[in-house]
Amino acid sequence: MLAGAFHFLSPAPYLKIMPPALPWPLALVYISGVAEIAGGVGLLIPRLRRAASLGLVALLIAVFPANVYMAVAHVRMTANPVPEWLPWARLPLQALLIWWVIYAGGPSSKK
Repeated sequence: MLAGAFHFLSPAPYLKIMPPALPWPLALVYISGVAEIAGGVGLLIPRLRRAASLGLVALLIAVFPANVYMAVAHVRMTANPVPEWLPWARLPLQALLIWWVIYAGGPSSKK
């Protein structure tokens, strides 16, 4: 939820990694922020946990092109330099985050 809030508090870093081919970059940053916040809230509500988990997985897949763009185009999100390998290391991390979100979603609530 905190990461989603940063989409509104400081959208500039997210705009930097938005692939140029995508239309309405600021709107997409805000939409992804809303989705992160809603997904985080949904994980806290047992009845919504599974749906929130699946929504967050979809979001992680949807934002993957921005992570690829950041690595390929050598985009710096902040003023501080980061090692060149770090954006590339973030790509396989997406798979770990997807697993984590699925795990957080727990078993289906239907019995």
